[in-house]
Amino acid sequence: MAAPCQVDFYVLAGAAQSAQRLACRLAMKAREQGFMVSVRTEDEKQAKALDELMWDYPPGRFLPHGAGSEGAASPVNIGTDQQDIPADRDVIINLAASAVPEPARFRRLLEIVPSEAAQRDASRNKYRQYREQGLDPAHHTIGKS
Repeated sequence: MAAPCQVDFYVLAGAAQSAQRLACRLAMKAREQGFMVSVRTEDEKQAKALDELMWDYPPGRFLPHGAGSEGAASPVNIGTDQQDIPADRDVIINLAASAVPEPARFRRLLEIVPSEAAQRDASRNKYRQYREQGLDPAHHTIGKS
């Protein structure tokens, strides 16, 4: 039997912290470990902004990525919550307000929780959904003093 999906919630402690920058760092770390990564965004605008950021962040590093269906073969794929996640992905980084469908088909699911109240509420709902599916999400606070 395959190991269950490991779900981690990364809670940003401050409003100045960027969910997109953390997504880039997490994607880089997963790629360095040899994983195929997909970043799921809320919409095309967020996907385009993340695509632009990945060209420059992390500084001095190259993160091979592609967006949408053209980027499906890239080691790091950026897509919206309306697009299918490529089947070969090991790690999903979710920036969308909705839960990832069928999370158990992936090795890791990384949820980034911004400090805004509405996004925190959406993350609480996702946490409950994953628990209802038998997953045991872990919680990490980023930037706490």
